[in-house]
Amino acid sequence: MENLTAKSFALREDVVNMIMAGKGGHIGGDMSVIDTLTALYFNVMNVSPEKADDPDRDMFIMSKGHSVEALYAVLAAKGYFPIERVIREFSQFGSQFIGHPNNKLPGIEMNSGSLGHGLPVAVGMAIAGKMDHSPRRVYVVMGDGELAEGSVWEGAMSATQYNLDNLCAVVDRNRLQISGSTEDVMHQDPLEERFASFGWNVIDVNGNDIDALIHAFAVAKSVKGKPTVVIANTVKGYGSAVMENKAAWHHHLPSQEEYEQIMKDLEAHKTAAMEKG
Repeated sequence: MENLTAKSFALREDVVNMIMAGKGGHIGGDMSVIDTLTALYFNVMNVSPEKADDPDRDMFIMSKGHSVEALYAVLAAKGYFPIERVIREFSQFGSQFIGHPNNKLPGIEMNSGSLGHGLPVAVGMAIAGKMDHSPRRVYVVMGDGELAEGSVWEGAMSATQYNLDNLCAVVDRNRLQISGSTEDVMHQDPLEERFASFGWNVIDVNGNDIDALIHAFAVAKSVKGKPTVVIANTVKGYGSAVMENKAAWHHHLPSQEEYEQIMKDLEAHKTAAMEKG
């Protein structure tokens, strides 16, 4: 787990370099969600560039598409494309590496970013998997701010109606969105009870702890007859005090001084994880 933790901080460094080169990006949410993506892509999901067309591959939807930089970094590390290309081309005119997931790129199942769409589409994919008698599982990552969208809860109802135990949703619960605290913008707590009332299996974890996430996904896979949601309690901007728990870092381009401090902090976290391992 320490090796994956070290990898998550190395991926954060890639994200920061991407955002600096592209002169913009949703850095705060990238930093909170990247542990979830690291756990899924390097331990949990049956995906790889070689299986890109395998009908039984697991399927992943980044519903909080504005955190695409984290997804690009993870897909590059998985071998779908070179990270050097992503950093060079991100947010440049004519580039495929745009500010939301683009399914013209390998490894990306659907265009996303219109918040509230990811879970309903994942429900459709999971229903198709059941109809195909496929072993594939469907994973969808949502931001907590997007849970204000009514389509999320329509999807949640449908998932239990069709007993979609091949579906696992993750809520990146960092409690901040572009306009401030989620609890001020649209009150959500108790979120666990809300999903449970819709018939979901609910797992509450520290979303910046890769070991805890991997255990949660293993439990989710064992649950039969209902979908699972993992409430991943995270810190927005996780990895550097420059960014952590600050709503202003939802979409912020670091100054050179901030960049240097963030990279120093991330490198320290990465080194500590490697030494622990």
